[in-house]
Amino acid sequence: MRFRSFLSVFLLSGTCFGQSERMDQVVQEYTAKQEFMGTVLVARGGQVLLSKGYGSANLEWNVSNTPETKFRLGSLTKQFTAASILLLEERGKLSVNDPVKKYLPDAPAAWDKITIFHLLTHTAGLPNFTSFPDYAKLEPFAATPAELVARFRDKPLDFEPGSKWSYSNSGYLLLGYLIEKITGGAYEKFVRENIFTPLGMADTGMDSNTAIVARRAEGYVHQPDGFQHAGFIHMSIPHAAGALYSTTGDLLKWEQGLFGGKLLQPASLEKMTKPFKDNYAFGLAVETASGRKIISHGGGIEGFNTELEYFPEDKLVVVVLSNVNGTAPGAIAKKLAGVAHGDTVKLSSEHKEITLDAQALQRYVGTYQLAPGVNMLITREGNQLSEKLGPQASYPIFPESPTTFFLKVVDAQIEFVGTTEGRVKALILHQGGRDQEAARVSDQAELPPARKEITVSPAILNRYVGNYELAPNVTVAITLEGGALMTQITGQPKFPLFAESETRFFLKVVDAQMDFSRDAQGAVTHLTILQGGRELKALRK
Repeated sequence: MRFRSFLSVFLLSGTCFGQSERMDQVVQEYTAKQEFMGTVLVARGGQVLLSKGYGSANLEWNVSNTPETKFRLGSLTKQFTAASILLLEERGKLSVNDPVKKYLPDAPAAWDKITIFHLLTHTAGLPNFTSFPDYAKLEPFAATPAELVARFRDKPLDFEPGSKWSYSNSGYLLLGYLIEKITGGAYEKFVRENIFTPLGMADTGMDSNTAIVARRAEGYVHQPDGFQHAGFIHMSIPHAAGALYSTTGDLLKWEQGLFGGKLLQPASLEKMTKPFKDNYAFGLAVETASGRKIISHGGGIEGFNTELEYFPEDKLVVVVLSNVNGTAPGAIAKKLAGVAHGDTVKLSSEHKEITLDAQALQRYVGTYQLAPGVNMLITREGNQLSEKLGPQASYPIFPESPTTFFLKVVDAQIEFVGTTEGRVKALILHQGGRDQEAARVSDQAELPPARKEITVSPAILNRYVGNYELAPNVTVAITLEGGALMTQITGQPKFPLFAESETRFFLKVVDAQMDFSRDAQGAVTHLTILQGGRELKALRK
């Protein structure tokens, strides 16, 4: 289900066309680099600006993706679950403020304060069952909602309900279980009869490993040697948190129905789209970027990544469905929305370098804080600026305007902003559809202390070789090549690891490290990735 790769923050890793043609060019760039296969749709109100398939729905049979191809949605499922809860509230079957124990009286005492609202907003504190050590082993096998709830019901809460936000598939699985308890029928039956059929979504449903589903895409991952089939997941596992499939056309019907008042009462829609913590509402993220309100969500499941965005001011809908794992759908959606809004959206091949003198460049030299403990340094040597993120290598940046620079090693741009009397206050890193602002904390480019690399014997290094499950559809592969330990995350390049101790290693291309953990018998059980103040655990398969 929904995931964020720790490598997603890697820095390193004439003719006038109509909007539709420009959008097609944007998608084709990702397709040409084998970062995307799938379908996209962009519509404003009742006008479809682009609806097209790219790449293959099935590589073995050379079947092309088309607007009629069906894709697993992953966590886009959550907004349908949230809408189902609100429909039940409108009918007097529940209140979002009800304690969960009203419907599950035998739930543990730790759940006393958990409400349906907390489940909807990821603030219940329930531990995420897809992050449990045994998840990868159980993922291929069928389970009922009750059996899935049993996996986390007796575990301690991660925090006091309502006090924090933490994305948890457990919460939405529990919501699906509640829908079944309250209605006396299957979750699939409820969403079909109350959402899909009324809105005319004939190409949307609950996915199944056994059913014959016409025009369903096969899911893939991209490795250095080409595409491979994605890993297996039994579709009973994601349930109300991520088990639906759909098409771009049906998702347009969904957006138009949801925001056009065809499904929910105005008060319910307001509840669904009002963020509580961390810009998250009910199964939807609600935020403002470039002065525009965006209501969106992404999804990820084995072989598929998805992005659905709605801009209420001009009723713009952007749908990107991919049958290859990776971060491309989010980046594509942001660029397509930019084109639709008339923004200047450049392809990576279209950035043109200009010349700035040394005095103009010197204004930007300094240290900029992207996150606590994560600094970007801007240095100058002659007429050349370079950026350096943490302990990674330094890379040159090239001006395309007096305040905007681009990298040639990756599709990323750096914009210097907030000048007062000629002094730059911050920079904004534009990459992968995301904008990250970094405040200037020093006029000097202050280098971080160098990490000390040690030599570790091949016998010890060999203990760590294997595959580690970072998320349901993301694997960290550790290999030993020429006496050096290498790491590669699904859909990303391979990078060397450098030993700081026998169990701790670091990367030089990014400010990140990996700690390997062993059990009492000395067997390696998992690795922990530390980057930007976050810790991500990956279990050994």
